[in-house]
Amino acid sequence: MLPLNAMAIAVLELCAMGVGNPLGTTAGRLTVALVVALGVGASVSGAPPAGGLAWHEKYKRPSEIPYPKDDPYTEAKFKLGRTLFFDPILSGSKSRSCETCHNPGLSWGDGQPRAIGENQQPLPVRAPTLLNVAWTPKLGWDGHFRDLEAVGIAAITSPGNMNLSDKALPERLSAIPGYLDAFDAAFGEGDITVHKVEMALATFERSIVSSEAPFDRWLNGDDAAIGEAAKRGFALFNGKANCAACHTGWAFTDSSFHDIGTAHGDDIGRGRLFPSSTALKYAFKTPTLRDVAHRAPYMHDGSVTTLEAVIDLYDRGGIDRPSRDVEIHPLGLSTEEKASLVAFLRTLTGANQPVSLPVLPR
Repeated sequence: MLPLNAMAIAVLELCAMGVGNPLGTTAGRLTVALVVALGVGASVSGAPPAGGLAWHEKYKRPSEIPYPKDDPYTEAKFKLGRTLFFDPILSGSKSRSCETCHNPGLSWGDGQPRAIGENQQPLPVRAPTLLNVAWTPKLGWDGHFRDLEAVGIAAITSPGNMNLSDKALPERLSAIPGYLDAFDAAFGEGDITVHKVEMALATFERSIVSSEAPFDRWLNGDDAAIGEAAKRGFALFNGKANCAACHTGWAFTDSSFHDIGTAHGDDIGRGRLFPSSTALKYAFKTPTLRDVAHRAPYMHDGSVTTLEAVIDLYDRGGIDRPSRDVEIHPLGLSTEEKASLVAFLRTLTGANQPVSLPVLPR
C-alpha cells in the first residue's frame, strides 16, 4: 500500500485548495479512492498523482448540449429531424434510413464490422456511434466532414450508402403534405431544401447523449458504484496504460486523429486528406469510449472483436513506423492489469434510454 503519510499529503493538498473537509466531499472521496488504487502493488506503477478535484473537472458530464448559432435548437426542428432520421424515404430504394446504421438499441451504431450500403455491400469503414456528436468538432473517421450538418446529406446522397440524389430528396419530401407542414413549422413557409434537411437532422442528432454510467456515479461520490478492479483500471487508464493521452475528457476522446499502428496498405485515414503529412498517414479519429462495452466490434474497420483484444493490441504497441503516434508503444501490462482496464471500461456504459419513434407522414 501507499504509505499513510502520502495519502495524508494528498488530502492535505485539497485542504490547501480551500476544501474544508475533503474526506466529506466528492473530490476528497475520489482522491482517497485513487490514492488507494494507486497504491495496490507495483502493478499500477507509473500512474499520475491522485487529484480528486482535477479528475472531477476533467471527467464530469456537461450540463447542457451545445448547439451552433447558425443552427440553434427548436422543438419543431428537433421533431422534424427525428422523423427524417427514422424515415426510409431518404434512401433511393426507400428501404434504409439513418437508423439502419445508427440503431439506438445498439448505442447508435449497427454492430457490424463495416457499415452495409444499399446494395448490401460493405462500406470502407464502420458506422460510428452518434453518441455525443454535439461535442465532436471534426466528424468522420478521417475528419473530412465540415460539421454535423454535412454528415447526414453525405450518407443520403452517397451511391454506395443510401443512394438518393440531392435533387430527388426535396422532390420526394415535397410530395408529402405532412412534410410540407413540418418543414414550415420548423423553418417558416418556403420550399423544402437540402440545407433544411441537413439542419433538421443535425438538430436531432445533437440531442443523442450517452446516459449516466456507473463511472459518473462514482465520480460524483458513490463509492460503491464501481468495483475495486475498475478503480485500479481507472488509475492505469490515466497512468501506466496511457489511455487518457487520447481518450480524455467526459466523452473519453480528444476528437483528434492518431496512427495507433494497426492500419496498413492504402487504408491511410486522414493521410488521404493530407498526403504530405507523415504523422497523419494511417491516422483515424479517436472514438468515444462511452457505451464502449455495447459497441463491438472495435476500430475504424471493425477488426477487433472484444475489449480484451483491444487492450492486447495497445499492450503490443502496434506497428513501429514513422507515422505511429508518439504515445503508442509497448506497455508491458500484466494479466491482472489488463483485466482491471476492461473492468473500468465496462463502467462507462449507461442504461439504455427509451427512444420515442415518430409517426411517419405519408
